[in-house]
Amino acid sequence: MKRPFLYVIGRILFIPVFKLLFFYKVNGKHNVPKDGAYIVCSNHLSNYDPILLALTQKRQIFYMAKQELFKNKLAAKVIRTLGAFPVTRGAGDGKAINEAENVVNDGKLLGIFIEGTRSKTGEFLRPKSGAAIVAQQMNVPVIPVCITPKKQKIKVFQKVTISWGTPLTPQQLGLEKGSGEEYRNASRMIMSEIKKLRENDLK
Repeated sequence: MKRPFLYVIGRILFIPVFKLLFFYKVNGKHNVPKDGAYIVCSNHLSNYDPILLALTQKRQIFYMAKQELFKNKLAAKVIRTLGAFPVTRGAGDGKAINEAENVVNDGKLLGIFIEGTRSKTGEFLRPKSGAAIVAQQMNVPVIPVCITPKKQKIKVFQKVTISWGTPLTPQQLGLEKGSGEEYRNASRMIMSEIKKLRENDLK
């Protein structure tokens, strides 16, 4: 699938810079199929996370981003080109949900941070149900991803490991009727896989 020119150039420029800043290492990047819709479901530690994930995969990942980042027209154009689209936090944003559905329908990668916000301590937060809901309603697999810094928080000149797990189908996640209990159980299962990735990276 063709990627925007600005995205391709940005990725080329950022890869050597981020390798110098974070000494990042990638595991399991082959677990992401070359085509087809998937939800990329990761933990969330810093504003660098979307960039780190993007640099470890050739396929473009599309994310929801807070509305405030789109106030400047030029910045909004750049952010959109890089794959982000606005969402109003704390409200049921139907437009953002529709855009997320369009990403999946187009066979692209939809990025969702399962904790819903950044962890200030580096510890895992309680998983939200958003990824499970999209997986069930759109019948799309989830790819768990874990970002593991050397000392819990992401800092420059410290090693960061990004590990990609194997895709989990809605059936494997127990998503059948789409009940609240199913969503909670599926979210815990996704988080459990993310934790396993971290455990392996810390060995």
